[in-house]
Amino acid sequence: MIRVIIIAFIIYLFCILFNKLFSKSRAVRRGTKTNKDVLDEMVQDPFCKVYIPKYEAIRKVIKGNEYFFCSKECATRFEHQLKEKSD
Repeated sequence: MIRVIIIAFIIYLFCILFNKLFSKSRAVRRGTKTNKDVLDEMVQDPFCKVYIPKYEAIRKVIKGNEYFFCSKECATRFEHQLKEKSD
């Protein structure tokens, strides 16, 4: 009886292992990405023109447009610059 329980437990562990391996490969094939997978997508700060990874950027929507900034200071300066141009 104990042998059956041990064999069932080992089969259960293999099922979990295979499920994790194959579910990860299916997600990559479908093109779905997590934040960890998007390490090399770069965006440019519109104020200081520096390129930064998208996952580290500060995202702001200004007048319906989405912008990515390297810092809060650049975001603030960019907003002031837009206000001065519109005046």
